[in-house]
Amino acid sequence: MVTVYSKPNCTQCNFTKRFLNDKDIPYQEKDITASDEALNEVRDLGFQSLPVVMADGLEPFNGFRPDKLKQLV
Repeated sequence: MVTVYSKPNCTQCNFTKRFLNDKDIPYQEKDITASDEALNEVRDLGFQSLPVVMADGLEPFNGFRPDKLKQLV
């Protein structure tokens, strides 16, 4: 399972979601502006910038990271 924490008008978030869509990798998106719970989850992970990607078998990471995203393919 892949979770992408994002917010509207976030370029790196959009690049990350586009990468996942292009590779047909299913993911759950959590908008931190629409959910205090999602915002708190990002803070609890220690991140201050978006996107934050969590995936089974990978350490959570932030930013648009094609090198990390390729590990999901």
